Amino acid sequence: MTESSAAVDAAITSRMSARAFINQPVDRATVQHILQVASRAPSGTNCQPWRVYVLQGTKQAQLVQEVCAAHDAISANPELAAGYVEEYDYYPQKWVSPYIDRRRENGWGLYGLLGIGKADRDKMHAQHQRNFKFFDAPVGLMFTVDRVLGRGSLVDYGAFLQNIMVAARGHGLHTCPQAAWNGFAKIILPHIGAGPHEMLVCGMALGYADESAVVNTFHTPRVPVQDFTTWVE
Repeated sequence: MTESSAAVDAAITSRMSARAFINQPVDRATVQHILQVASRAPSGTNCQPWRVYVLQGTKQAQLVQEVCAAHDAISANPELAAGYVEEYDYYPQKWVSPYIDRRRENGWGLYGLLGIGKADRDKMHAQHQRNFKFFDAPVGLMFTVDRVLGRGSLVDYGAFLQNIMVAARGHGLHTCPQAAWNGFAKIILPHIGAGPHEMLVCGMALGYADESAVVNTFHTPRVPVQDFTTWVE
């Protein structure tokens, strides 16, 4: 391997969903550079469907407060959940194997590491709410797409998001992509100044990972190449 290929591999394989960050600022120039690099992602007919909102400081704190309050209200009165619906199905309506098995492995692996059992509803709620605090990351990102675009633009978006996460590693930063925000779009979109033609795709936490946090020792497994690859010769 060349030095450059090893660096690329290291950036990809060291990427993880960090769920605890330290209170160390990330300067605006670094965030802008990462987004500029990430914008080299391919997109159908080069339509570049991404739109990014960067949240820091007071505006980030205000959004955290609003969404956490809504999340608490739903916990106290589950009927309120009907008022917070995702605009597109990120997850399937019905889970089947092997996907449900991987989902369970992921969920209980994380909660088990944190000492949260199936009956610990309050602890599960608190851990889930960490999403809506950006896991204490100093930078929160919100991504939207124009409603006029087709489903293929979400494929393009995946490449763009991955570029951000990999480019962040080159600066010693970590990320956590978050679909958890999607149900609270009616709070988020007005807060960030998004127009009525925009749909929330997901959020993302960005910052320096807390290396001492137990939660950041949780690394999800991957199936081997032979399990998802068919050679057609």
